[in-house]
Amino acid sequence: MNILENVPMSRHTSFKVGGYARYFVKAESVNDIKDAIAFANEHALSSFVFGKGTNLLVSDSGFNGVIIQLGKFFSEITNIGNGKIRAKGATPLARLARYSINEGLAGIHKLAGIPGSLGGAIYMNAGAYGQDISQTCIEVESIDAAGNLHKRAAKDCNFGYRHSVFQELAASRGSAERAETILAATFQLTPAKSIGKTAKDLEAEMQECMTKRRNSQPLSMPNAGSTFKRLDAGAAATPTQIAPGYYIEQAGLKGFRIGGAEVSRVHANFIVNAGGATAANIKALSEHVQKVVAEKFNIQLKREIILLGDF
Repeated sequence: MNILENVPMSRHTSFKVGGYARYFVKAESVNDIKDAIAFANEHALSSFVFGKGTNLLVSDSGFNGVIIQLGKFFSEITNIGNGKIRAKGATPLARLARYSINEGLAGIHKLAGIPGSLGGAIYMNAGAYGQDISQTCIEVESIDAAGNLHKRAAKDCNFGYRHSVFQELAASRGSAERAETILAATFQLTPAKSIGKTAKDLEAEMQECMTKRRNSQPLSMPNAGSTFKRLDAGAAATPTQIAPGYYIEQAGLKGFRIGGAEVSRVHANFIVNAGGATAANIKALSEHVQKVVAEKFNIQLKREIILLGDF
């Protein structure tokens, strides 16, 4: 295990902002994770494990602890047979989707455009275009802060809209001890031919989703995907409108800026780093959006983005 010191997290997050990690470990084995967590515990420091940093906002003051990034060892994919695929936690969703198409398997191919890795997708039950990661997941493997390994059937993962048991563990009392890192997940997919489709059909569906994403999202600017979770219900005047972007735009906030952070002019549910943004700018802008939308529509927006460090 190689421990680096004072690593700028702006290099490891899609927002391209954030201060320094006091210690930084690239884990290439389960033992590396265990050793890094043990190192943190020995020095009375917090630890945090991540994959690609696409849903993460690190404080400008950094993180006074141990940040562990899953390395290449954790990006392997295996076809188990009978439509089952096992992928490790750092596997990019785009590669997992592509792999499933090449194997002629349907069920996760529309998730190709979601940035980030499988671990983050399981943690937040990521989804797009009618497919959620939980729809085909049958088992999740994880490791806790004491180095104990766990296997859970999907029914025990408490999957819901942008929710999983792993969020509950991370937010619970004694969360530093109870939080778990997702190491791998197994999926039961559907052979394309069994539903009258071919791999080319799956490819076409994936490309259609990718085109929609390119045309409707600010992919050319640093961002962390959707800033706020979809609503359970809309305002009284628009009860079926559940898209946060709708209310943010109706509140006149498209293009609103705090420092270098901006509510995207392309898609209002994205906050982008328009140039020179700080983590404080991004957090402040998200809070301003929440305040204005609450005042105008009596709707409480909840962030999808994970905050790390002291804000």
